[in-house]
Amino acid sequence: MPQIVILPHPVFCPDGAVLDGPAGKSICDVLLDNDIDIEHACDRVCACTTCHVVVREGFDSLNEQEEKEEDMLDKAWGLEPNSRLSCQAIIADEDLVVEIPKYTINHAAEKNH
Repeated sequence: MPQIVILPHPVFCPDGAVLDGPAGKSICDVLLDNDIDIEHACDRVCACTTCHVVVREGFDSLNEQEEKEEDMLDKAWGLEPNSRLSCQAIIADEDLVVEIPKYTINHAAEKNH
């Protein structure tokens, strides 16, 4: 089973984490299943950018982006060439290193951070 290394994030994962990520599952689902409460304002339907992540290693092993995801990513804060919406990024068989950006477009998060 591939491992997902989550780089430290001051709110969602202060110490970083190493998670098992079953192939066929989205990065977002794996994070949520492991109590890393990444924002996902649209409930994982590719209608916002709050679950934006940067895949530092293993990017090419993920499923190919669909046009809808590419269009949404254009609105993400801190977009990089290896950015994905974690709700759309499906894990394959390769280990990943993932960074959760410090900010999202959702300035009015429901939780106090």
